[in-house]
Amino acid sequence: MCTTCGCGQADVKIDGGEGHHHHTHHDHDHGHTHSHGPLGGAHAAGLSEARIIEIEENILAKNDAVAAHNRAHFDDAGVLALNLVSSPGSGKTTLLARTATDLAEKMPVAVIEGDQQTSLDAERIRATGARAVQINTGKGCHLDADMVHQALHGLELAAGGVMFIENVGNLVCPAGFDLGEAAKVVILSVTEGADKPIKYPDMFAAARLMVINKADLLPYVPFDVEQCVAYARQVNPQIGVLQVSALTGEGLDGWYGWIEALRAERKALAAG
Repeated sequence: MCTTCGCGQADVKIDGGEGHHHHTHHDHDHGHTHSHGPLGGAHAAGLSEARIIEIEENILAKNDAVAAHNRAHFDDAGVLALNLVSSPGSGKTTLLARTATDLAEKMPVAVIEGDQQTSLDAERIRATGARAVQINTGKGCHLDADMVHQALHGLELAAGGVMFIENVGNLVCPAGFDLGEAAKVVILSVTEGADKPIKYPDMFAAARLMVINKADLLPYVPFDVEQCVAYARQVNPQIGVLQVSALTGEGLDGWYGWIEALRAERKALAAG
């Protein structure tokens, strides 16, 4: 768990575009350690196991309280929020840009982009006509609920729309942090190993949907789709699976249909 690694001590920069910039401090008590081993940095700092557990519980409790606030905000606005998670290079920004373009005439689309540095991804999204806010996490390896809360100040949520939150490329830490989303969507490209779901089980257990991207490359790479799906369902028997190519458009109708179905589900739940 990332809660004791110290990654959140750096300044976080939020860029809403159009000249709107502000900074916020991610001021959780991370124990002032920097090792990403399983509590290794905290042990090196001399903290007891009980204190480590207390720190983790406090951090996650604070995060969950803000996430609940975010979720209520999304629900009140009638907005479907999706947390997109993956390794770096999975093609999630390409998928997101294609999605924003294709859905523009069907529903309002807004995006929160998370990266350690640069606003390149937010600029790609804005080029589609969608609103986007960039969060730069500095040394941070994931978004948390407070970062998303701050970013929402720079976005108008249109009723009936969808908010995509593109998390920092990382299959470990984002699994443990609720952002207030309706669902996590894990994106896995065929250029990665089919064994990712059992190597990083927490992320696939937390996800409602696995999108296997870059399907156009399947003839050229040794990726076993059936084995990958089997591994994912070994970790999470309820996980949905879609196979797409953000480049060619293969399978995107299924992706858009899944979004529409979840929108309808959330609307029905809100109606009571």
